[in-house]
Amino acid sequence: MDTTTLMEWVRDARRRTLDLVSDLDEAQLHESVLPGQSPLRWLLGHVAWYQERWVLRHSAGLPPRNASADALYDPALTRPAQRGTLSYYSRDNTFHYLEEVRDTVLERLRYGKPTPSDCHFAALSVAHEDRHVESILALRQSAGFAAPQLLDAGLPAFAAAAGPHPGDVELPGGTIRMGAVPDGTEVWHDEKWSHPVQVAPFALSRAPVTQGEFALFVGDRGYDRPELWSTLGWRWREAEGRDHPRYWRWVAGVGWQRRVFDRWVVLEAYRPMVHLNWYEADAYCRWAGRRLPLEAEWEFAAGADTSVAPGREGIPMRRLPWGNEPAGFRLACLDSPAAGLPDVAALENGDSPSGCRQMLGSVWEWTASHYSPYPGFEAPSGGSAGQFQGRMALRGGSWATRSRQARNTMRLGLGPERDDYWSGFRTCAL
Repeated sequence: MDTTTLMEWVRDARRRTLDLVSDLDEAQLHESVLPGQSPLRWLLGHVAWYQERWVLRHSAGLPPRNASADALYDPALTRPAQRGTLSYYSRDNTFHYLEEVRDTVLERLRYGKPTPSDCHFAALSVAHEDRHVESILALRQSAGFAAPQLLDAGLPAFAAAAGPHPGDVELPGGTIRMGAVPDGTEVWHDEKWSHPVQVAPFALSRAPVTQGEFALFVGDRGYDRPELWSTLGWRWREAEGRDHPRYWRWVAGVGWQRRVFDRWVVLEAYRPMVHLNWYEADAYCRWAGRRLPLEAEWEFAAGADTSVAPGREGIPMRRLPWGNEPAGFRLACLDSPAAGLPDVAALENGDSPSGCRQMLGSVWEWTASHYSPYPGFEAPSGGSAGQFQGRMALRGGSWATRSRQARNTMRLGLGPERDDYWSGFRTCAL
């Protein structure tokens, strides 16, 4: 990546972060609602700290700006349960910290003869900030805050009704290289590196499970039938007292509604199921006589081009489901200016080689696989393999994922109880 593009990415990432929180006051920035969530004030300071820690301090060798920053914003030193009790910078000082670090990084890239290390960590800080855009939006959703103003720009063309997209695609299986290829593109450490995986033949749904389909499970007393749930899932359901998804409500004479930030909308029958945890997705599969796909199956369906003869390393894999064209609203619901989801039949131009739709964007998709490191995994500087413990793997990104980060190898690991992200699922035939 050239320095000019990298600088624009640094500016754009910080602009998006600030746009998403500029309307919130001191009290709202300190609020967190669900277990495992950190307050926005911690999250914002952490984004600035990460960029300062790795670009300015680690790579450029500059001294820390504030002696207390590590104790506040290093996730290895402050666990999520602690973050709501700490004393942080004021709202204005937090915003100043974000702006000051960004400006110093830009100066380094523009005038400081940046080294390959500077560029690497600057790009990594952008990827880190892009990922936290979704954390910010998840916090706004769980707290019931209004949608950020930049999401009020109106829905893209894909918001027009497109309807359902039923049925399965039959995939032949075979050997693929799962994970990212070291081609100079910055990727997360959990994608490193590609390794051979043998995938058995399987059948996967063409589209994610819709809200209308999940409503049938709810209407069939799916939350009240322990035989449909795993042991841990039923324990969670009983502890929560849940009989429907978190952001749903039943209104007499109207039917199901779901909350989108601070607004209630009538349930959209053909849009992907969203804000669902792994236990709920697993229970639905048992009810429907289906199963969740393995991570390797998901990646096969997203990128394996079986129309090309296998090579020495197996079936050729695409970086994006549709090929090499950069992601845009014609292909995927990514980087959306609005919190709208498309019907599952929309965006046919973004189909994968297998014929699966919306593999990237729209909603993150739960898999049957535990989130675990790939063979030969090496923890990044200052990190550890502890991030993998107790989490399940999701794939594909969501409408809030920045398009420059989207790729078939992208992964997310969340605890099976987490439903605050824009997460849904698709299913495999047994």
